[in-house]
Amino acid sequence: MADPARAKRLAKRIAAIVATAIEYEIKDPRLKGITVTDAKVTGDLRDATLYYTVMGRTLDEEPDYDGAAAALEKAKGVLRSKVGAGTGVRYTPTLTFVRDTVPDAAHRMEELLARARAADADLARVRQNAKPAGDPDPYRMDGGTGEPGASRSGPDADDAEESGDHHRRDR
Repeated sequence: MADPARAKRLAKRIAAIVATAIEYEIKDPRLKGITVTDAKVTGDLRDATLYYTVMGRTLDEEPDYDGAAAALEKAKGVLRSKVGAGTGVRYTPTLTFVRDTVPDAAHRMEELLARARAADADLARVRQNAKPAGDPDPYRMDGGTGEPGASRSGPDADDAEESGDHHRRDR
């Protein structure tokens, strides 16, 4: 079992090597727009998982996730060779590529927050001219003293005292 700090350093180095190779050395057009976002290495330093995102060529174009995954799978051997040469570890880790869904989830959350803000703005606009239904002060002040829970008068108060329901006085 390797030191966790060493595993993190190796993961960072692997991510940099793979990102550089994808951008400058491998000439597959399906790899354009791929960004390596994170890398994780197992404790024994034998397996590395690289997380990536795919950007569309234009803002209106949907990214080609399947093509990017196929291109990464095809280039896996070359990338592993470059990782082995660039890290100098005894055993070159196997590479696994996983599409990073965090940016998609973040974009979805932003859309939901924008909808919630719009609903809040609509509610605030409706509330501006709203008038309360019912009494303006729905809380009754007992006994005319202005304090809630003051001594009660009337037939309900006598029933509460006789039946032993002392907790009903404060309601």
